[in-house]
Amino acid sequence: MNDPSRAENSSAPKSDAQNSPASSLAYVDPPWYRREDWVAVIVGLSLLGMAVICITFGLPNSERTGEGLTHPWANWIGTPGSWQSNPLDALTGMVLPLVGSLLVCWIAFTIAAAMTGRQIARFAIAFPFVFALALIAYVMEGQTTVKHLNLSSALWAILIGLVVSNTVGVPGWLRPAVATELFIKTGLVVLGGEILFDRLLALGVPGIFVAWIVTPIVLCTTFWFGQRVLKMESKTLNMVISADMSVCGVSAAIAASASCKAKKEELSLAISMSLLFTVVMMIVMPFAIQWIGLDPIVGGAWIGGTVDSTGAVTAAGKALGEDAEKIAVTVKMIQNILIGVASLGISIYWVARVEPQSEGKPAGIAEVWRRFPRFVIGFLVASIVFTLLNAYLGNGEEIIKATTKQATKGLRNWFFCLAFVSIGLDTRFADLLPQIKGGKPMILYVCGQSLNLVLTLAMAYLMFGVLFRDTIEAMLAK
Repeated sequence: MNDPSRAENSSAPKSDAQNSPASSLAYVDPPWYRREDWVAVIVGLSLLGMAVICITFGLPNSERTGEGLTHPWANWIGTPGSWQSNPLDALTGMVLPLVGSLLVCWIAFTIAAAMTGRQIARFAIAFPFVFALALIAYVMEGQTTVKHLNLSSALWAILIGLVVSNTVGVPGWLRPAVATELFIKTGLVVLGGEILFDRLLALGVPGIFVAWIVTPIVLCTTFWFGQRVLKMESKTLNMVISADMSVCGVSAAIAASASCKAKKEELSLAISMSLLFTVVMMIVMPFAIQWIGLDPIVGGAWIGGTVDSTGAVTAAGKALGEDAEKIAVTVKMIQNILIGVASLGISIYWVARVEPQSEGKPAGIAEVWRRFPRFVIGFLVASIVFTLLNAYLGNGEEIIKATTKQATKGLRNWFFCLAFVSIGLDTRFADLLPQIKGGKPMILYVCGQSLNLVLTLAMAYLMFGVLFRDTIEAMLAK
């Protein structure tokens, strides 16, 4: 992670002149609109705004089918299809969506690179190669056997990046486009448009208890366990793993690492463990729920509150049936809202207890604001605006559904895949070894996730199986 302690969370690279010894003392922080967090907000919200404008005004054209509106971008944004023995089959008929996705990502992030002060030409030349690695990850995901095992593109993207970085190495000309934080922060802002607050109201009290009561308890307990019992040397690694495991996986890890200024190696380790356990839990939990005879609705809530990735939650919930899938995804969406709350809480705790001194002076609210990740603001703004548009815009529900499902979700998935490739490219096993020495990070994750599984199951059973069972069944019957 880049050090966000200067003014605001900024990872904009300095120019060669700024890095020279003679000028280092004269370096001045860039204005707010050139700092990476705010650039991610600007780019993410701009893409969301353009997507809504295009479908609202029919630009270039929006069609109505039996299934509702078709977004004008639907044919221009996409990922490779499935294949069995020939990988090229995944690209059949997908040339336009893949070229369109490349162009949108290329243009958007080249503009973002310019705004943050990166060298535009070097970034623009290197970016297609990073995109190509992300494309390979999607092709790997599309193989029928791999798809059946739910081995996601995120996992393949990190593995591909790790292979490159730990064998031939990352060439210098490619480095300008290895922009992990820029990609994922922009993706998180776009994700905000998919999380509507009316989802929270749909499940009301039971969903809140599963997603908002258990999660903070697990986060705090896991962090305490890491410090007091395991005696982990790095508090930042402890916090990033705790947030990753308890809140919602990768997204929470990114936000937490920005709040506590974790090292990039610590973030990479937390994300790698998260993806590994996500794959295992996604496959094992549906079988375990069926084996113990647990009610599918309770099982769906249990999955939604424990499995980290929204995509994995959807796959695991679907294995239990349509109702379980709806409950699982909704609980996970409610839990995702905690990204902003957790980031703020970690910022306050770090300033008050972990690093109470700032430049020799007691840290105050200004230090909390400096640590708070700005992209979380974009995430919340997108969520609020899209919720209001969904409720009050003419045909709002139809427009927002088409926008998020057919346009922005596809872009967001590409942004995340680019970020995972960059994580792999930016990670060397030699850098990770000191972090996993003694096995404490793995022990922390296993113990924390075990607590999460037990508490979430108890709360899911109480809320969805006993107290609000009739209400939930009535809602699902509509």
